Amino acid sequence: MPRNSDAVLLESVATHRRRLRQAFVLGRLADRRQVNDNVRRFIGSVVLAAVVGVGCLGYSFVTTALAKQAAQQATTSGIVSSTAPSTSTSTGSTSTDPTSTDAPEAP
Repeated sequence: MPRNSDAVLLESVATHRRRLRQAFVLGRLADRRQVNDNVRRFIGSVVLAAVVGVGCLGYSFVTTALAKQAAQQATTSGIVSSTAPSTSTSTGSTSTDPTSTDAPEAP
């Protein structure tokens, strides 16, 4: 089994150069990590909670709107079927208003 010392040496040199380049561009490691890494997790959790909350709110709004619409349609269809036009043959009036009288109006 041949020894791969040349590949290991080249990889370590590349890693060293990459770290030096990052330190030069971004600063020291201690300076780059002033903010805790958990802040990103916290912000992500807040965003996720907001999205879930908005999703629940939207679902509630839609289900409430559909329930109101169904109740309104049931009420409307119930009123229409219970107030079917009635015909009165005694005076020839076809009024559906229950408060109206069959007496003629005075001039």
